[in-house]
Amino acid sequence: MPLRPLGFGTLLGAPFQVLRRNPGPTFGSALIIQFAIYLVTILVVGGATFFAVSRVSQASTADTRSIAAGSIVIVLLSGLIPLALALISSALLQGILVIEVSREVLGEKRKMGELWRAAAKRLWPLVLWILLEGIAVVVVLTVVVGVIAALASIGGAAGVALAVIAGLVFALGLTVLAVWLVTKTSLVACAIVLEGLGVRAAIARSWRLTNRSFWKTFGTEILVYLIVYIASLVVTYPVSLLLSLAFGLFSPNASSDSSTSGLISLLVVDLVVGVIQIVFGAITAVVQAAAISVIYIDLRMRKEGLDLELIRFVEARQAGLTTPSDDPYRVQRPV
Repeated sequence: MPLRPLGFGTLLGAPFQVLRRNPGPTFGSALIIQFAIYLVTILVVGGATFFAVSRVSQASTADTRSIAAGSIVIVLLSGLIPLALALISSALLQGILVIEVSREVLGEKRKMGELWRAAAKRLWPLVLWILLEGIAVVVVLTVVVGVIAALASIGGAAGVALAVIAGLVFALGLTVLAVWLVTKTSLVACAIVLEGLGVRAAIARSWRLTNRSFWKTFGTEILVYLIVYIASLVVTYPVSLLLSLAFGLFSPNASSDSSTSGLISLLVVDLVVGVIQIVFGAITAVVQAAAISVIYIDLRMRKEGLDLELIRFVEARQAGLTTPSDDPYRVQRPV
């Protein structure tokens, strides 16, 4: 990536170059995290579900209702474990990729262990930020559902009409609001990791950096997402269709009975598609996080002259005048 303000084409291409230039620490980290979440979900939630079903099936008729209610609670609580893991691992992955992009800009290549250790230092502020995002979504959706339910409870055609209209208005308004807020705060993770800011200061920092750059930021982020999403669809759907057709040819009665071969066919299709989705999920996570990091660096170059500071740092490093504690990204702080 050139040490100067970037054009739109460079902004789109740079995230994919990050994946190509250092795939082990970037794609490898994302793949490990995605697989860990998938495995824990299957083991914990699957095990809890199996245990719950076993309890209900062995219960007496008089105790079936109470045991079934308790089993449902067990399954729901088991879902909190993979959810917590996903929260922490997503924060860790964001930190890893922000650090990797920032060092690649300086011509450095970090190993996986170095990236994980560096990201761990800013893990809990990142977790707090992701948690706040999730809480905000839950609160807003709860309020919206409550308002719609209250309108529907009026009864009659008028209540139904009001509920439908309110639902459409909320859907449109919240979509626009979500796009605006997500774009304006998309650089929070970068500010937390590279500038060592707290969550509140990082939100303000992201808000300032995206001023007068909203559409460029949004356009770059959405285009990168669409490119990766369409690529995943192009691969996943044909593979799923071909596998289904292949098993249908070799076992034509598998879909119409409950034979072991039919069950195995479905499991194999789901497993292959699941593996492909994990791989593309890892690629998507890397490219999207890299895109946001590149946008952050570009905006600081344009608004704060970060490119000059990076050039000075590289020249000083080549002359042997830098120390391991020197960090050009922390030189300029918001006033």
